Amino acid sequence: MESGNDQQQLNNRDADAAAIWQSEHYELYPDRVVQHEFTAQVLSGTEITSNYKSKANAFQNPRLIFKFCLNGQDNELPPGVDHQITCVAQNNTCETPLIIFGEPLKTISAPPTDTYLAPDTLWKIRLDLRPVLQAFEDQGFYETYNGEKIRQEDFKGVFVAGSTAPLTWDFANLINRKELELKEQDNSGIYEVTLLLNPDTADKAANTTWQLSRDIAAFPQYTSGYPLVDALYKLALEEMLNAIEEDHTFRTGKEWAGVWTRDISYSILLSMGMLQPQVARNSLLRKVNSAYRIIQDTGTGGAYPVSSDRIVWALAAWELYLITGDDQWLQDAYQIIKNSLEDDLRNVYDPITGLFHGESSFLDWREQTYPAWMQPADIYDSKSLSTNAVFYQACCILAQMADIVKDAPAITRYQQLAAKIKKAINQHFWIPEKKYYGQFLYGRNFKILSPRADALGEALCVLFDIAEAGQQRALVANTPVTPYGIPCISPQIPHIPPYHNNAIWPFVQAYWSLAAAKASNAAALTASLCAIYRPAALLLTNQENLVASNGDYAGTQVNSSNMLWSLAGHLSMTYKVIFGINFRPDGLQFKPVVPKAFKKNHQLVNFTYRQAILDIQLEGFGNQITVCTLDDEPLPNAIIPIDLKGRHQVRIILANNAFPEQNQNQVTVDFSPVTPEVSYQAGTLAWPAVAGAEKYQVIQNGQLLQTTTATQVPVPAPAYAEFQVIAVNAQEHESFASEPLPVTATHSTQRYKLKQNGAQTNIGLNDISDSEFVEISLTKNTNLKIEVVVPEAGLYALDFWYANGEGPISTSNRCAMRTLKKDDLVLGTIVFPQRGYNNWADWGFTNAVQVKLEKGRHFFALAYETGNENMHGKINRALVDYLRITKISG
Repeated sequence: MESGNDQQQLNNRDADAAAIWQSEHYELYPDRVVQHEFTAQVLSGTEITSNYKSKANAFQNPRLIFKFCLNGQDNELPPGVDHQITCVAQNNTCETPLIIFGEPLKTISAPPTDTYLAPDTLWKIRLDLRPVLQAFEDQGFYETYNGEKIRQEDFKGVFVAGSTAPLTWDFANLINRKELELKEQDNSGIYEVTLLLNPDTADKAANTTWQLSRDIAAFPQYTSGYPLVDALYKLALEEMLNAIEEDHTFRTGKEWAGVWTRDISYSILLSMGMLQPQVARNSLLRKVNSAYRIIQDTGTGGAYPVSSDRIVWALAAWELYLITGDDQWLQDAYQIIKNSLEDDLRNVYDPITGLFHGESSFLDWREQTYPAWMQPADIYDSKSLSTNAVFYQACCILAQMADIVKDAPAITRYQQLAAKIKKAINQHFWIPEKKYYGQFLYGRNFKILSPRADALGEALCVLFDIAEAGQQRALVANTPVTPYGIPCISPQIPHIPPYHNNAIWPFVQAYWSLAAAKASNAAALTASLCAIYRPAALLLTNQENLVASNGDYAGTQVNSSNMLWSLAGHLSMTYKVIFGINFRPDGLQFKPVVPKAFKKNHQLVNFTYRQAILDIQLEGFGNQITVCTLDDEPLPNAIIPIDLKGRHQVRIILANNAFPEQNQNQVTVDFSPVTPEVSYQAGTLAWPAVAGAEKYQVIQNGQLLQTTTATQVPVPAPAYAEFQVIAVNAQEHESFASEPLPVTATHSTQRYKLKQNGAQTNIGLNDISDSEFVEISLTKNTNLKIEVVVPEAGLYALDFWYANGEGPISTSNRCAMRTLKKDDLVLGTIVFPQRGYNNWADWGFTNAVQVKLEKGRHFFALAYETGNENMHGKINRALVDYLRITKISG
């Protein structure tokens, strides 16, 4: 007969055997994670083993999608038109037929469903470039499908881009990938390259054992009754220590040296501020320049102002003040934030919409989240959900800071600005039928909303109360999530390899957890917590990103272990979700949210808050506090006062209350159709059929004109219109809209050459193919005057034809910008993003500024003014050919 103690032990063992989370993809138990044949097992509080190995090699698709690229640019075939071939290796080799440049190759038959790309396949690509070379010989240039003329003297080589590694669709950096360059064979005009596909990494498993090797005794000690969660907490603390450099700043990741503005800021908000306040402060100051402005990380087209999310620094600085109460830090941070925001109001704020221009926050790889036709100037001109959410919160914070530092006029100014941004976000981004926000506004002279979900932006709108309470609950219940977590965007973009596309980022998952907790959605919160614990356990590290389709760490374009914001997000699940630690100006408030799946008691010992040390005991589950005591005395509103000193005991008992009945919108990893390629002739729009599309939406001037199943439609011929087409599949997933196609009367557009208005350049750079231009720099043509004659009154769009060869499209910090003025009236900012390193032969249009003009003579100025500083500081240069003025309405 069993004793009572024996029976209790059996009951405990049975409880421990029950899964916390179970799905067809993986299970999470109190002491282990099981994903099919792989298991991560806790051996002790400081040791975990895992037999996880990536299956990326075993199941790679043999269908290869690729295209050729003169000078590394996307110029062989229209977007969505590619070469396709099924690579079934014989003796680990396969070879393409001879492909003629510009003529798409497609295999007819699909491979059997059980056929995969063999590991270590050598793939030989053969290209007939003779049509291009013959054009060089006959006329001195080759004209691409879109009318671009590549001169013989500008030809630098031909490369291959594609969807299977080592191929990439990163055209901005393709010219630097010499292994992807095809070489001519014996002066024959036939170019070849051999690539290694699907390299066998069977011996390169993830870590197999983690054992604590750093002293973490100085940090809060956590126990939960769930050995897996407790051990992973220790692993994250150890990785935090690994991320501290010798100069006492945070390293971004094992593979990422240095401090990045957005990475450090989001990490401080999650947990690094409370755990490492001095290192956090050092890191934030590393991202401030000598002009007391926040530094924008490198990004599309030369960073700021195409990338404009640097203001997230403000949120981290405020969090650090709330944690430490350091008044001098507050004074310094206030001035830095105010300076930066006032520059942003000049350079990236649009008073007409009430929104800020610029790239989505952290999603700074153009091809990963934007349509291929969008140039950096288009991305600047777009307005994204996540970046505007950050600007809203920064304005709210500045108003609070202004109150503390007694800057009375600034309080009202920033409160009013915040209110305008919040109203604009809800007006322009909320999609009532989807019950979440759209991704960004994009286009040219008429913007439309991309209905994709932006996971970080959605979460921030909940956390910052941009969404009202009802919206918050609806948003968390309806935003798409996938079996391994919430993807950065949804649906995914076809033919783009995983990184931001088709990817889960644990730090974004952490913000989603916080949003789910705030919205009291237990189903979403439980799934999100498990989506953070699963990869950390199996991989024994806090990875930078994961493939959404399979939850694997292998297969993304770039990745790193020991990633700062991933580990910060992991730790925040303990501090900000389970214990609900919330820093306020008047103290530390507890708002715990514990799903029933994690209902065992939780203890956090040695938690430091200013001059106090707290030992916190948490009992029960739910999100309603029935008892909260400090040293056995009731603690009003569960708030620890800012002046508390010494060691104290905190006890919190939750009501074991049920959460409101809410679900989550779990979907498969779905892809949208490809973007249509549209042409216009004689009153008819036409486009090739898009695979998988069941219908098409025709857009005129940002508004739906009609929905059709045809691939051509007659359209009206007004004085000016921009037409776009969106492909829609059976799941109602929309493609990106096609590039805006202007249809205009000839008299609607005027061009004004600038060469006569300023001295020509002696810039001394190679490969400048157009001699009729003006150089603008910090010393040349800093106030360029332009006289125009407007034939009739109306609304006009003004933009410039320019070149900027100071750096690649994807990175660096030399985006030029100027203020456009009419007489003494500021019209807006014109940006001249980078278009290629030392490539001054690549020309394109800037963003357009719209202005109402009366008939007659007008005087404009393109001026370099205070606030037009870029992140480089010393080089702010472009070549400008002409001003284009287009009448877009009466």
